[in-house]
Amino acid sequence: MELPFAESWKIKMVEPITKSTREQREEWIKEAGYNVFGLKADQVYIDCLTDSGTGAMSDRQWSAMMMGDESYAGARSFFELKDAIEKITGFKYVIPTHQGRAAENVLFSALVHEGDYVPGNSHFDTTKGHIEFRKAHAVDCTIDEAKDTQKELPFKGNVDPEKLEKVLEQHADKVPFIIVTVTNNTAGGQPVSMANLREVRKIADKYGKRIVLDSARFAENAYFIKKREPGYQDKTIKEICKEMFSLADGMTMSAKKDGLVNMGGFIATRWEDWYEAAKAFVIPFEGYLTYGGMNGRDMAALAVGLDENTEFDTLVTRIHQLELLASLLDEYGIPYQRPIGGHAVFIDALRVLPQIPKNEFPAQTLTIELYKEAGIRGCEIGYILADRDPVTRENRFSGNDFVRLCIPRRVYTDNHIRVIAAALKNVYDRRDEIKRGVEIEWEAELMRHFTVKLKPLQ
Repeated sequence: MELPFAESWKIKMVEPITKSTREQREEWIKEAGYNVFGLKADQVYIDCLTDSGTGAMSDRQWSAMMMGDESYAGARSFFELKDAIEKITGFKYVIPTHQGRAAENVLFSALVHEGDYVPGNSHFDTTKGHIEFRKAHAVDCTIDEAKDTQKELPFKGNVDPEKLEKVLEQHADKVPFIIVTVTNNTAGGQPVSMANLREVRKIADKYGKRIVLDSARFAENAYFIKKREPGYQDKTIKEICKEMFSLADGMTMSAKKDGLVNMGGFIATRWEDWYEAAKAFVIPFEGYLTYGGMNGRDMAALAVGLDENTEFDTLVTRIHQLELLASLLDEYGIPYQRPIGGHAVFIDALRVLPQIPKNEFPAQTLTIELYKEAGIRGCEIGYILADRDPVTRENRFSGNDFVRLCIPRRVYTDNHIRVIAAALKNVYDRRDEIKRGVEIEWEAELMRHFTVKLKPLQ
């Protein structure tokens, strides 16, 4: 008899979570302005808002924290982190920051200027926000197939070479770099193939441009290359990561994802000029060069986390839960972005709630319904997150409208996954009863989804 799948870890500590009534949840979401970001954590039963900083650290990481060096300058923990990053990426120059958006802020402050064009594959919210804040243009060059959620392609996060080359033909002198997000979060957590990275490298070299990898989930991307791309089945995750980064010039990293820590990030690059340019901004924005917004114990934990999460057993255990959730959704007939990515299942709200017009935000409506059903907090990755066009101030309705259900690393059991699926089925079964969506009462000019206030339409 074949043994069933089991996690590659055992539980050493638990945290209690509490259930609530539907009446309570309806009052709480109203108080939060129908924005799940406004909920208190104690009002949430299973939290799938994000996988950023929500994971559980290992015994090795907690041990490393006890040994963290809190020296202001030249801390031992920084050099441990630097060595770990260089070993995995090959990048010589490392600047810590307190999280990924801080890494973007520092690097983009040095490199991105008004009127620039930054092509890439579905820039995520903070990436696009930092570009547009500087009055530059984030140009999406993702392959068109990524918009068809039911189409099965192994690497739906890929950059379209023709789209990229067109941007460079028209605006080469205004392109500071090309950015490739691995995995491509906005497109549904979809990976980018090694072959595609080579194509991007070839185009970049043709125009004399450098490449930045938005690397929050680079290890998960390497996992999919190993599983889906011919020629990589026998390579280790660390070998695949080294090859990925050999095709880039630098990276920004939210270490709260594939770094397995609750706070932290960094910039790494092979180019001294980029390092010197970024240094001018990290000190006023973040901190000294050898801590940059992180304390010593977190840098020590991150060094261990990067090592642990570039091992196959860690990744296969994590992605198993996504596969389990997807298999249950298949059983219930609930449409999602296929195939699954590494950190979340992205429910296709336009297919679930086709009766809700785009200007009533179907994915946000579905997010609210799921919370009211079972206290499960997802996240809208769609038309609210897309913000308004900075010139016309019109809502951007051209992309997908997803409910993202992130699975925190090493936190929930398979039974929690089954609860998520059952709650979704309950909402899906009564989907025809949902007649109207929501409208915006108040919004910020940039990255509005974090703080937007909404009102249900009757």
